[in-house]
Amino acid sequence: MNEKFRVKSLELKVFIFFFCFSFLTFNFQLSTCEAKIYIDITSPAIKKLPIAVQELSGTEGKQLADIIREDLEFTGFFLSIDKAAYLEKSAEAFNPKNWTVIGAEAVIKGTVRGEQNLTAVVSLYDTSEGREVLKREYKGTKASLRHLGHTIAGDIYQHITGEKGIFGTKVAFVAEDEGKKGLYMMSWDGTDIKRLGIKGNFVLRPHWSQDGKRIVYSSERGGQWGIYLLDFTKMTEKKVFASRGLNITGNFSPDGDEIMFSSSQDETYGLYNFRISDSKLTRITSARWIEISPAVSPDGKLVAFVSDRGGTPQIYIMSRNGHDTRRVTFEGSYNTSPSWSPDGKKIVFVGRVSGKHQIFIISPDSASLTQLTDKGNNEDPSFSPDGRFIIFSSDRNEGNGIYIMRANGEAQKKITPPWLRAFGPRWSPN
Repeated sequence: MNEKFRVKSLELKVFIFFFCFSFLTFNFQLSTCEAKIYIDITSPAIKKLPIAVQELSGTEGKQLADIIREDLEFTGFFLSIDKAAYLEKSAEAFNPKNWTVIGAEAVIKGTVRGEQNLTAVVSLYDTSEGREVLKREYKGTKASLRHLGHTIAGDIYQHITGEKGIFGTKVAFVAEDEGKKGLYMMSWDGTDIKRLGIKGNFVLRPHWSQDGKRIVYSSERGGQWGIYLLDFTKMTEKKVFASRGLNITGNFSPDGDEIMFSSSQDETYGLYNFRISDSKLTRITSARWIEISPAVSPDGKLVAFVSDRGGTPQIYIMSRNGHDTRRVTFEGSYNTSPSWSPDGKKIVFVGRVSGKHQIFIISPDSASLTQLTDKGNNEDPSFSPDGRFIIFSSDRNEGNGIYIMRANGEAQKKITPPWLRAFGPRWSPN
């Protein structure tokens, strides 16, 4: 059970380098302007900020500006001014009169220098105050251009909203790989897809530790279902638990030392807690019902799970020790796959409607039930680390793929390529 398996795949090594590179290669220089919140994204009535993203002067300037613009537009908090309306050229000095007349409240300008090694200097201007409010220098490579664009967009987003964005986050998922299931990683927007070199006859959706350094997943190998842990810092895979029957992992506890999972090792599906540090296994629920899909809340106090104790599969909540159980979902005869929002105020799950699986969102107190999808079969929902977006898998448009949408169901779009049969996405915590 404690045997370690060295992961030797070149793809994983490339990913680790890539992952570390994205955090270490960019150099930032912050201007001394005071902070001002331009968009209160906590407000129930948000007005989109009209913004002009001007093509950056120099090498790769147009492509970099396009990445920044696409990132900001997708959040739903920005309204891009049509480039055809711009009165000011990229190389010209900022003049607020050129922008207020076309309705822009913020303007992004900058330059990019270099061929393979790039240096970008980007400024954000407030047109109403007529001044530069943010200026930063970034260093990267041509090969990491999308990461550079995501980083710039993230800094602008944070300066304008006061909150950290999602543009540097990753998604772990499962895909078909040479006849077997394999683990993959990609950027939040579906780019930079990489194999992690982990395969099995079956591999089920992964779950991240809260520090983003490990993922845990279930895999069937040699006729036995085991729970495996992949540590990115050590580049190792470890089988932490295996038994007869089917073992399907849930997520980590906040401290990263415990994993909750469902297992049929005692001939009935029940929920178990496994402590990694001393391999202690504890059964949490009784053997009277089928109970699966445990999801530990962000604060570690509660567990959302699926039980048929009421006659049909429904979402329930209990304390970590299995006490104080209460039902959450009451509509529909099949509800499963719960996942918490980062603030613990919402649960996203899958429900069956007219024979199709759809994604819903609900409060833990059973209030505010909302259906988010209505096309095809939709499963495996997972919140972004800021709670404002949801990633999921769907078979709509003739093929299993991974989609992204805002947490209110708007702006649904496929992010994986048509040639990749992908499912089971989980968003990184950072």
